[in-house]
Amino acid sequence: MIVAGSDPVAGAGLQADLKVVTALGGYAMTVVTAITVQDTRAVARVLPLEPELVAEQMRACLADIGADCVKLGMLANRAIVRAVVEVLADHPGLPLVADPVLAGTGGGILLEAGGLESYRTDLLPRVTLLTPNLPEAAALTGLTVASPEQMQRAAQALRELGAGAVLLKGGHLAGDMARDWLESDTARRWFEDPRLPGPGFHGTGCTLASAIATGLAQGLGLEEAITRGRAWLREALIGSLELGGGQRLLWHG
Repeated sequence: MIVAGSDPVAGAGLQADLKVVTALGGYAMTVVTAITVQDTRAVARVLPLEPELVAEQMRACLADIGADCVKLGMLANRAIVRAVVEVLADHPGLPLVADPVLAGTGGGILLEAGGLESYRTDLLPRVTLLTPNLPEAAALTGLTVASPEQMQRAAQALRELGAGAVLLKGGHLAGDMARDWLESDTARRWFEDPRLPGPGFHGTGCTLASAIATGLAQGLGLEEAITRGRAWLREALIGSLELGGGQRLLWHG
């Protein structure tokens, strides 16, 4: 079950998540948290839904079909974060992969300040795997995150806030290798691949989190799900399309 915002160009958000889960052999349900106006260049407008409507969508999916994993994307505000936490409290054993979408790469705040605090205190203790990038990790911890060593410290800090495991994505670091750091009960390790050239890609965080969530839903272990998810993301990056005037769109086929 995917709980996230809508992206009209279908490169990120619910639309991208649907494509990823389907391509990897899963069945995806979608809970809409917000309608956005955005393209490959920028986020122009965000319209959050009523929190109770978000909760009702979640309950309808879980009561009828059920879920093997939940993936969280954009939650927009404090009320929606709390509504999501309230629903999840009735399903304590359900794995939860959370991509903390805080701001669009092209601009636009996607989680307001009160929501960020609720994310820290209310949601993180429920998360199975958190998949922040460097700016998101810095916002959640208050730490500077600009080096491999600082990535490790930030991941530890996020676990101290309650996250079960953290995959801290290092795509914002300079260098020829794209490096992600996993911090969990059973592993502290780097995942790395040669960096791909490009002006930027739309929806990479959504794609990776959904791919990992699908693996967990299918019974893969955490490291195996991450390895497969990163490999699938790389293929989507290699096949990316230059359709608009901004970031490239991943090929989720």
